[in-house]
Parts: sequence; C-alpha cells; structure tokens
Amino acid sequence: MRDRPGIVIVGAGHGGFNAAAALRQEGFDGHITLVDRQTGLPYQRPPLSKGLLKTRESTDALAFRPESFYAENRIDLRDGVSVTEIDRQGRSVGLSDGGILAYDHLILAMGAKTRALPVAGASLDGVHELRIAADAERFRMAIAAAQTLVVVGAGFIGLEIAATAAALGIAVTVVELADRVLGRSATPHLADFVANVHRDNGIRLVLGAGVAEIGGAGGRATGVVLENGERIPADLVLVGIGVVADGDLAVRAALGTEDGILVDEMLLTDDPAISAIGDVARFRHAESGQSFRLESVQNAVDQAKCVAARLTGHPRPYDKSPWFWSDQGNLRLQIAGLSGDADAFVPLGDPDTGKFSVLCFRGDRLVAVESVNRPADHIAARQILETNRPLSLEDSKKADFSLRDYAKSLRAVT
Repeated sequence: MRDRPGIVIVGAGHGGFNAAAALRQEGFDGHITLVDRQTGLPYQRPPLSKGLLKTRESTDALAFRPESFYAENRIDLRDGVSVTEIDRQGRSVGLSDGGILAYDHLILAMGAKTRALPVAGASLDGVHELRIAADAERFRMAIAAAQTLVVVGAGFIGLEIAATAAALGIAVTVVELADRVLGRSATPHLADFVANVHRDNGIRLVLGAGVAEIGGAGGRATGVVLENGERIPADLVLVGIGVVADGDLAVRAALGTEDGILVDEMLLTDDPAISAIGDVARFRHAESGQSFRLESVQNAVDQAKCVAARLTGHPRPYDKSPWFWSDQGNLRLQIAGLSGDADAFVPLGDPDTGKFSVLCFRGDRLVAVESVNRPADHIAARQILETNRPLSLEDSKKADFSLRDYAKSLRAVT
C-alpha cells in the first residue's frame, strides 16, 4: 500500500527525532513519517554509557517524548521497521514489512553502527558492545555479577564505561591500540590528564597494544590476549573501538558516499529530494574547510534544525561550531570546537585542582577549548567560537585573562 507523500525520515535517533519535531515547530503542515528499525519510542543515547549503568532505571525513561507527543504533532512513528530500498525516480522507500512510503523529501538519519573487532572470539558470550538501549540493558545485567572487565578502546564510551565499572568495585583494564587515550577527540594535554586520573582510580591502561584474540571456554569469554602474548583475564569484555556510518542504504541508492553520505553546505545529497544529517552525513566544516563526519548529539540536533528550516522556506548553510561532552567518574569533560589542526595551546587554571581549560589555536585563531570541570568556561568558549570576533593568541596570554569575561565583552558589543 502506498501512503500519501510528505517528508519521510529514516532513523529516529537525535537527528531523526529532532528533524520531525523541528519541522512542526517551523510550521510544516504536511505529512511526516518517522521510520526506525528499533521497537519503541525514540530515546536519548548518551546515558547508555553513563548514568544508566549505575541505576535500576528502565531505558523507557530515556524517551525524548511520551507516546502522546507523536499523535499531538501528527508524526507517524513507524517503529520496528527498516527501510530496505530507496526508489529515487519514483520518490518512495520500501519497508521491511512490505510497505511503500512515498515522499516529497527524504531525510536520511540512520546514524552509525559499531565497528566490529576483527579477531577470533569476538562473538563469544560475555563480549559486549554499546550502541542501542538493548545493548545497555544486556551489559547492565551482566556487569552486576562481574568482577573483572576488559574494555577494548579508550575513546569516550570506553572510558565512560571503565569509570562507571571501577566505581562499582570491578577491576578494570582498558586496552588501546594508540599510544594515548582519546586519540581522535582530545589534545595530548587533556588526554594525559584523563589517563592519569583513571590510573589514580585503579584502572589499568594498556596503551599501544593490539588485541590478538578473545580467549574463551565453553562458549564464553574468559580474557583478552594481546598481540604481545599477554593474557588479561576477564569476566566481561566491552568493545568500543569506534563506529562507522550506517550508509548501506545510500550506497544501494547510488547516492554519493565516502565514509558517510556526502552532503553540501545545505545538507543536501546529490539528489535534491534527499538530505542527510547526523552521524551518517559527511559535510564540509565551515570554519576549517575540512570534510568529515561528526559523531555528536549537538551536530545531529543542529543539522536537523537546519534541514527543517530549509524545508519550510528559511534556507541557511550549516555553520554551527561543534561541541562534545563526556562524563567519566568525577570528570566532566567538555570540548568546544575542533582541535585537530591546533598548533599552540594556552592553559587556564591548575590541573592539580581537577578544574582547568586548554585553549587551542591554529596560528592566531582560537579553534577549540577543552574544559575539565569548568562548565562556565565551556559555555563561554561556545559563545566566542560562534562570533565573528574570535579570541587571539596574544589576548589569551594576558595575566588577567578570563574566558567568561571575554565572552561577556563580546555580548556587550553586539
């Protein structure tokens, strides 16, 4: 059966849900269909690796909105159903239940899927990943009876899980192929501090080490074997070695892809009737000119709002400055901007107090600020990075410099 056209959104994570909500907020009055392969109400993802593991709270509490929201806003939620194909010429999508949805415009927001650990034993019982609510529920039940945990991967999710498990009294070892933690997301200044805090909290970090296999007995994981031959016993293994764009649907539809779905500054694919947003979209960052995917809630939400504005007659290029956060034990890490090509760094505060920030410059231009337990600095940094009067390296080195005061001065001028 073929439904009436309108806007079809594939994926109900932060990008897809917020695209539907923003369309109604922007006054769109047509038909909206939100399709998601998971069963149940769309929900928040960040708590899955943070507070959820410490509580008995159901994942149902993570829902963006109650069920009534969808009826009140005339959003047709199709949960437990996958989009299997896109007919670009006919402007329709085929569903796993045999249905067909016609569209005037299609928004692809499938997000990302976990990167598999390509070693023997990765499919044994006791080996977990953490991407969706069902993963978190399984891991929470398993960790309640565990005494030892090996986390493979020292990114945000891996370290969040490690900190939570250590606080529960579990002996934790983190294995990372790179020679430092947070290799893709933080500067060495922040990474070294975070690593030392985790070590002080009893977490063993094994850096610069590859996993050769996951050992097991009776079909269940019993430890991790490193490439150097060391065996680390474990009741549980959590694999967190990153994600890849869930772009198979776009590939089958012959849309432009390159580690994600290629979009322009308006978040349009090479088909003018199809947009892509969130973790699955590869776009050109306005400030740096670099092309990449961003795996962050902020990026997904802001891109959703940008597409909704365009589809309701208010087009504007996507130019938001990215920001990220991670809760790891008593550390609240917040990053504004992108520090990948920074070549000068200015510290603010004293790391020994557990509260400080690092200003990251490319040449004379501020490109990012990393903050530890200084939320006011983070808010100020976001405000500064969004202005046309960015902070200079020279100004930041003044003895009485304050990020908050500088942001306040910018607001006074505008």
